[in-house]
Amino acid sequence: MTGPWALLLQVAEPAELSKQMSVFQAAMLGIVQGLTEFLPISSTAHLKVVPVALGWGDPGVAFTAVIQLGSIAAILWYFWDDLTQVTVKMVQAAKRSDYASPDFRVGLGIFLGTLPIVICGLLIKALVPDFDNSPLRNSSTIAQMSIIMALLLAGAEWLGKRKRNFNDLDLRDGVGMGFAQALSLIPGVSRSGSTLTAGLFLGLERAAAARFSFLLGIPAITLAGLVELKNMFDAGTSSVGWLPLIVGTLVSAIASYISIDWLLRFLKQRSTWVFVWYRLAFGVAILAAIATGRMQNI
Repeated sequence: MTGPWALLLQVAEPAELSKQMSVFQAAMLGIVQGLTEFLPISSTAHLKVVPVALGWGDPGVAFTAVIQLGSIAAILWYFWDDLTQVTVKMVQAAKRSDYASPDFRVGLGIFLGTLPIVICGLLIKALVPDFDNSPLRNSSTIAQMSIIMALLLAGAEWLGKRKRNFNDLDLRDGVGMGFAQALSLIPGVSRSGSTLTAGLFLGLERAAAARFSFLLGIPAITLAGLVELKNMFDAGTSSVGWLPLIVGTLVSAIASYISIDWLLRFLKQRSTWVFVWYRLAFGVAILAAIATGRMQNI
């Protein structure tokens, strides 16, 4: 077997991340983060599986969340005009009591849609303090969730009516996609994948669902990155190092911007089937590697 799947199926010795992550490793993980954060294929899954498959070990939740700040910088840059318009017009609509305003609905939808992932995240922190080492983060769970979400995305492609555009968004979309976003706390689900799938089931056009998915993700990704950045400050950076962390974040920002622009253009003309097949292949390859002993289930 040749190509990327051959790399995944190569023998990966069990290992923890080295005491000092190299700049090269950080840059590579920044590319992985940036290219997969906004594509419906799960950045968390790839950030866990790719370094494990390469024998680098698991970079951990903290590193993963911090380099997401690069992704949030990219999305703020890309959607700055949209965010400014929604914020200003939402305030203006509230002053006029014009609650039917499209911008007010989008803004309120983002707020309400953020609550489920915040509440679930706090519950996980409180009830599962060692979530970083939880079975929910092992490679087999990631593979299974990748396959399940591929099937759900396929169902959304088949059943979604795709008759409503971005201006037709309402609170139902915000709440529905918000609950779907909360599922992304399980590695392998994919925040963008779960919200895009929910949007298609709710009858949104592909590009409209992706655009709202990006806007909805801004608070969640920002909060996760800031919380873990604080934790890393408190714990120190001996396991990563500041230079690799900075490099990984900058590379993540550039790759994220490219992936956002590409996906929006892609979904205006094409379906999500390429991501369905990719997720199926990704999940099956991981399970095959684990079953044959070529990859550790960590």
